[in-house]
Amino acid sequence: MPGEPQDDCLFCKIVAGHVPATIVRETDTTVAFRDINPQAPTHVLVIPKVHYETAAALAVAEPAIAADVLAEAQAVADEEKLESYRTVFNTGAGAGQTVFHAHAHVLGGRGLQWPPG
Repeated sequence: MPGEPQDDCLFCKIVAGHVPATIVRETDTTVAFRDINPQAPTHVLVIPKVHYETAAALAVAEPAIAADVLAEAQAVADEEKLESYRTVFNTGAGAGQTVFHAHAHVLGGRGLQWPPG
């Protein structure tokens, strides 16, 4: 059921404390942790504690929590002292989403070219 923890979801397991992660921030609604395959010197994932497969699904069902994810992305950037950074939401396997639990990638610490990919 949307919003409920999923037994087969890696990020739900991180939220529950069943899978270790290098947590950098945690709020009542979000968890931020370092990506295990960083694509930049700073690469932190910000996830909602509730389970929705995509950022769009989260925004429709729980707009306040979607806003919390964005606010935490900024908080991560501030704590990491990033003057500029990129926030990415991948949606679908073709776009690079590998864990189907909404999450924001916060990338910084090097030049990020446009277009990406």
